[in-house]
Amino acid sequence: MSKVICVANQKGGVGKTIISSNLPVFLTAFGKKVLLVDIDPQANATFSLGLQPKTLATSVYNALMGQISPNDIIKSSGFLGFDIMPGSQDLAGATVELVNMKNREFKLKEMIDRVKDNYDYVIIDCPPSLGLLTLNALVASDEVLVPVQCEYLALEGLDQLVGTVDMINENLHLNIKILGAVLTMYNRHNKLSQMVAKEVRRNFPGYVFEAVIPRTVVLSEVPFYGCTVLKYAPESKASQSFRELAQELVYYQQT
Repeated sequence: MSKVICVANQKGGVGKTIISSNLPVFLTAFGKKVLLVDIDPQANATFSLGLQPKTLATSVYNALMGQISPNDIIKSSGFLGFDIMPGSQDLAGATVELVNMKNREFKLKEMIDRVKDNYDYVIIDCPPSLGLLTLNALVASDEVLVPVQCEYLALEGLDQLVGTVDMINENLHLNIKILGAVLTMYNRHNKLSQMVAKEVRRNFPGYVFEAVIPRTVVLSEVPFYGCTVLKYAPESKASQSFRELAQELVYYQQT
């Protein structure tokens, strides 16, 4: 059974796109088929995988607006079992166009429902703000994966997102679950990183993944080369961390 997971945080710069563009390939290593849906108008996940958003004839925008079948925009990432629905800057206009549409919060869900049965996981990378696109991503999801940067005010962003999900569930009669928080940009030599990690685990017991994504030069370089960290630096600490995260996620879904 397919799981739709939204990678979301209302705060920017928390490692959301790094997770969205790298986690899928590690899930494929465990035999899973994964679709990444990039609905961020900045299309950073799309760019990170070597696609050029400005040169694409169609993107998630066209499928979201009902101009084309979602199957027609799916592209292979170049990694076995890992496909992508690319984003584009056109999505910035979707926020305005969605406003007057009937059932506007469910447009992305309707689109993903048409293709999700072909995959074990659908991962959605969304904008770092709570607009209609992020709302659509949350509504389309079974669960939410929350990247939490190991810096000051990290808990504030996590609290806000949990509150947002609760509000959506109540008002739209849904049952979106918080899958868990992933600590990102962790520096084991930094006292603040250690304090934030400890505080997040204390405040959200049972909802924080053991795998921690480190702050490394490797993860900063990967998007430039248009590939995943598994291809760029397979033996790195970052690769090991993503492998552990994928393993936790697969194990969680099986229990």
